Amino acid sequence: MNRPEAPNALAITFFYYRDLPAAMRFYEDVLGLPLAIDQGWCKIYRICPGAHVGLVDETKGMNKWAAIKPVQLCIRVPSVDDWYTYAQAQKLDNLSELFVNDEIGIRAFVFNDPEGYQIEVQSATRPGA
Repeated sequence: MNRPEAPNALAITFFYYRDLPAAMRFYEDVLGLPLAIDQGWCKIYRICPGAHVGLVDETKGMNKWAAIKPVQLCIRVPSVDDWYTYAQAQKLDNLSELFVNDEIGIRAFVFNDPEGYQIEVQSATRPGA
């Protein structure tokens, strides 16, 4: 049996929340992500064409909320400096300093969403990075 060759249509990473309405407000109001699919207890937000994040009520999802979150959502933006200025004004939880990683060619910063998922916002510092 051969693997299907048709291109993928959509990518969704799911995060699990105890307080889904608070998570929704953060992703809509702070990050400005549009709601793409509303499944009731699961809200799927568009990050960019083809990439989405799903916020799931942990009482109904396939997985449960966990205190330790060994996952990071990374969003690449045209101007990390503009986003960093905005993040500082929003007083985001656990906001890092703006940093450069020359090895992988990025400028970035991180912060936590309302239930502790880490979000990295970055821009490339060189073509192809």
